[in-house]
Order: sequence, then C-alpha cells, then structure tokens
Amino acid sequence: MSPHRGGAWYAVVIPTLGRPSLAICLRALAESSGPGPVRVVLVDDRRQSRGAPLAAAVPRALRSRTTVVHGGGRGPAAARNAGWRAAGHVPWIVFLDDDVVPGPTWADDLALDLAEVTDDTAGSTARIVVPLPADRCPTDWERNTAGLATARWITADMAYRREALEAVGGFDERFRRAFREDADLALRVLDAGWTLTEGGRTTTHPVRPADRWISVRLQAGNADDVLMTRLHGRDWWHRADATRGRLPGHLAVTTAGAAALACAVLRRPGAAAACAATWLAGTAEFALARVRPGPRTRDEIVTMILTSALVPPAATWHWLRGLLTHPLHPPRPIGDGHRTHPRDESERTTRGAAV
Repeated sequence: MSPHRGGAWYAVVIPTLGRPSLAICLRALAESSGPGPVRVVLVDDRRQSRGAPLAAAVPRALRSRTTVVHGGGRGPAAARNAGWRAAGHVPWIVFLDDDVVPGPTWADDLALDLAEVTDDTAGSTARIVVPLPADRCPTDWERNTAGLATARWITADMAYRREALEAVGGFDERFRRAFREDADLALRVLDAGWTLTEGGRTTTHPVRPADRWISVRLQAGNADDVLMTRLHGRDWWHRADATRGRLPGHLAVTTAGAAALACAVLRRPGAAAACAATWLAGTAEFALARVRPGPRTRDEIVTMILTSALVPPAATWHWLRGLLTHPLHPPRPIGDGHRTHPRDESERTTRGAAV
C-alpha cells in the first residue's frame, strides 16, 4: 500500500476487542496495492484494556498513520462513532471489522469505487466473501456467518462520506451489539435523501470459532429488532432487505411450553399433555430444519437438539425485553445540521497520530 499517494481522501476505522484477527486484518490492509489511507483509527472497545496493546498488531507500514482511541466498552456503534470523529476531516471514512481480510487489490478497488460515486452518494459497500468448507456441508454457525455475504450495507467493510455521517448524527449508540446498527444508519441516510451504492472491492470474512451455545446468545438481537421497528416502522424489513427469522414460531412454541407447565401446576393433565405435545412438535421441527442442511455429525446434531429447545424461550425473552426497554417513539440521533439533504446545495465542500 502506497502511503498518502492519492489516499488523503479516506481514513480507515476499525473497532476491536483486541482479537488475534486484528493483526491479520491490518497486515492485509498494509499489503493491499493502491493509495493508502491518511489515517487508521483503532478503537479499543475493551472495558479494561488488558492483554497485548493494540499497537503491537500494527504493521510497520501503517504505524505512522495509526491512532488508538478508547471506546469504553459501549459496543461497536459507539466505537465507530468515536473512530470517525477522531479520524480528522477527511471526506471518506471506511469502516472495517477487526476479523475481515481486505483483498490484495483492496485499496485500488476502493479508489475506483469512490471515483464512480455521484454527489448524492453517501456510502459504498464492499463484496463480502465468507469461505465455507469444500468437503462437507456447513454447520448452523457457518451458515449464519455466510449470511453476511448477502447482507446489505454491512459495516464489515463500508465506506461512508463523512458529511453524511455528520448530517444524520452517526451510528445510533443504543445498538450495543454488532447487529442492526448498520441497517439503522443506512435507512436514516436514505431517509435524509442520500443514496448508497455497491462497490467492486472484495473483502473476506472468515468464520470465527464459536462454542455450542452461540445460537442462543444471538437471540439478543430480537431486542434490537424491536428498536428497529420503533425507529423505522413495521416495513423496515423490506426496506433493509432483512430476513424476518422465526420469531412468530418461537413465540408460539414458548407459549405452548409455558402453558404445559401452567396446566401441570393446575392439575389439568389433558391440557398439559396437549400443550406439551405442541411444544415438542415445534421444537422437533425447528431442530430438524437446522440439522438437514448441515454436516449431520454427532456433535452438530447434539448441538442442534439442545439449542433448539433453548432458542425459542431466549428469543421470546429478548423480544419482551425490547418491548419494555424501547419506547414507542424513541428519539433519533441528532446531526450537526451540516446537511439534511444532499441535493439542497449545488457544490460539496471537502474539508481537509502516530502509535
């Protein structure tokens, strides 16, 4: 990567928890051919910065342009806000996740992507590639990660015009997880009159290791979906081209299980048996739907059976938590008034730390 040569118009922001993948990401960024960023901002989002300092992961070619800021463990949305605000007055901010691998011609391809945008374009996405095993069917977790390849406006690799970020107030920091914060920002940018485009650069997103219970923990995203509905209305799924998931089924299965327990306590064995049979049928259908497309190994089947019993109540709990946590009309992030509609002005103004 050629430092500064034509690259003074973009900075790279990477929120991180200090995972080993950060070094791989930065090395790929440094080795990519093309104009380099004017600055790389690493946002340390660990609550307590234990372990190796982030500077140790920075290749020599990027050290003079890399700054580390602290995110305070408030989640990726807040970390990205801290990063782009610390990046300096460059026209474009490129957000990367710390577990992606930019392609060998990434910087050149980025330059082409941004050269082709129009004045009302706020952002440019990359093409995300998720490598899957060639010798077997993917596991449930691998299929889940593979969904990133078709997700719209994913901030695993997304370039945003700084002006657009300022106009809409950046990321909504109520999204505390790496989920839906990218779709929320994109919808607000589109509502402000900007457009978003698909770029041609390619970034690889490997499947990171995960334990047996990852699918249960991921159900916390149901609370974020409630916030999305509060902010953008019930049709946000279609606007964001997002999958609805199985929440209605999870609610039904959980209700059947709870009813079976209640009927048993009330000594109504017939009703308890009927509700229990409904719960069992729903759980079995869910487990089978997850086992069929997978490798069907013993470990995968056991994992699917166990988690298929736990996912519906976890999804229900987080959905209820979202209903209670997020008001019907939550306030939106506030921009600085720099611009609310890109077509209102005839010309655009470009404003222009070491580890």
